[in-house]
Amino acid sequence: MGEPRFPVLAPDDMSPEQQAVAKAIASGPRGSLGGPFNAWLRSPELADRMQKVGEFLRFHSSVPRRLNEFAILLTARAWNAKYEWYAHYPLAIAAGLRPEVAAAVAEGRRPRDMAPDEAVVYAFCEELRRDKRVSDATWASTVSLLGERGAVELVALNGYYDLVSMTLNVAEVVPPEEGPLPLPDIAS
Repeated sequence: MGEPRFPVLAPDDMSPEQQAVAKAIASGPRGSLGGPFNAWLRSPELADRMQKVGEFLRFHSSVPRRLNEFAILLTARAWNAKYEWYAHYPLAIAAGLRPEVAAAVAEGRRPRDMAPDEAVVYAFCEELRRDKRVSDATWASTVSLLGERGAVELVALNGYYDLVSMTLNVAEVVPPEEGPLPLPDIAS
């Protein structure tokens, strides 16, 4: 790899608007400017709005943490976003996702023996991505599991992490070599 597409911005190199957003991100629940934020800081207003959406979806969603992180891993796999996998795999495992479920996703397979709630989230995310909509049956099972609020938050979670994954891939943000379970390249 050559020069990074978005060199890390030092605080002294940031505009006042960038500094304010960087401070808000770093002092929030994330505690750092990792992931897409260095790239997004090139547009401070976008960075600020996106970090607020992401903070809500990651830390305040009504979708249970294990299912939230599972959906993020499904998105990382769909985009082959290795940094996103690196960042969220440990969070998913800590939230109770079984490693064998995550391993199947990493390999591009439908996991066997998912918990019933995981199967609902898997079907929703896969249908949404593949078909650009979900069937009535999948919608009904998702609403039964998560309620309307959780179902719409699951839609937003998919969209937000699609954008995060796209940003990471375009910016060529790579995980450290010693990251968790590697995300193998899979031809789409």
